Amino acid sequence: MKKIRLEIFTDGVIAIIITIMVLKLRIPNGSELAALLPLLPTFLSYVLSFFFLSLYWISHHHMLHAVDTINGRVLWANLNLLFWLSLIPFATGFMGENHFAAIPLAFYGSVMFMAGLSFYVLERTLISANGDQSMLAKAVGKDIRSLLSPALWLVGIGLSLYVGTIAVVVYILIAMMWIMPNRRIEGMAIENRDSPK
Repeated sequence: MKKIRLEIFTDGVIAIIITIMVLKLRIPNGSELAALLPLLPTFLSYVLSFFFLSLYWISHHHMLHAVDTINGRVLWANLNLLFWLSLIPFATGFMGENHFAAIPLAFYGSVMFMAGLSFYVLERTLISANGDQSMLAKAVGKDIRSLLSPALWLVGIGLSLYVGTIAVVVYILIAMMWIMPNRRIEGMAIENRDSPK
């Protein structure tokens, strides 16, 4: 199977998810700066979710760049990821409209935890389809972020029920961990491109 259809479909779904999120931002009643203040929690929720979706899009792009083989299991794993990503606009609105209250904050963390878990499953499925010697398998190696992120999401979800501000800090910390894509994939891609055939 060719991976280009998977990439195009995923790109389209993520673009639609971002569009849905921005359309949920309400226009303030009034032209004064003070009219924006009630919308601040919703806007901050949007910024956080936009950042996470951007990270998923970039990481997905890098991951697919490092493989050649796509099979049915990969397609289902990718759809599983897209399912959880598609819940982000709802979780974002729920959290923002309720000003980062405990249950919406925990729900947001739970959706993001499941999205992260789904991304990991997709990564493992791609490695299984392409072999332990594939560029992706070599590049991923023992990536500490893949092990640390789920633990931090669970900590954030637990904290959200008691200390919401610290939970938000944990969520932001997770995003900061992933700001740099896997450079080993980029390095290996350059090596493969430059190596004599």
